[in-house]
Amino acid sequence: MRLFVALEIPNDVRETIARLISELKPLDNSWKWTRAENLHVTLKFLGEIPREKLNLVCNALRAVSSDWPIPVNFDGMGFFPNERRPRVLWIGLDAPSALAKLAAGIEGALASVGAPREERAFAPHLTLARNKDGKLSEKMRTALVKYSCAQFGAMNATAFHLIESKLKSTGAEYTTLESFSGSSQS
Repeated sequence: MRLFVALEIPNDVRETIARLISELKPLDNSWKWTRAENLHVTLKFLGEIPREKLNLVCNALRAVSSDWPIPVNFDGMGFFPNERRPRVLWIGLDAPSALAKLAAGIEGALASVGAPREERAFAPHLTLARNKDGKLSEKMRTALVKYSCAQFGAMNATAFHLIESKLKSTGAEYTTLESFSGSSQS
């Protein structure tokens, strides 16, 4: 099973971002765009996990606590690794330290059941598109300038989700296996 842990985004934010994608998509055909229904905020990518470990993963995630709700603003755009070699186009997240603490709690809980720890620091974002070539057309570059500081909506996160990703020829298909609201920390 190919699994990840994520925050789901509300429909109003999803619709705003879907309109943005439909505006940007025709400007540069070297990008592979995330389908609107698949937009999410990844907290931890697990990769392939044997089905027999699913209960261990769920039990570990049930023990994660957080300061709910966590306010999240979707602001601005950027690239990984950088604008000179853009491989991932993302929308940034402005959130309190509670989001990073939640990600760290998930990381620790899953490490306890054998999931490898992430080597990079947690950088909250919402992936819009990927580009294997690491190039950006002038049309796309010009269009993105106007969105570099744009606001795309907000939410109050109250739960995180364990999601299975099935890779198909038509793109990834996601199924939420379980949702976790955890206990609040005092």
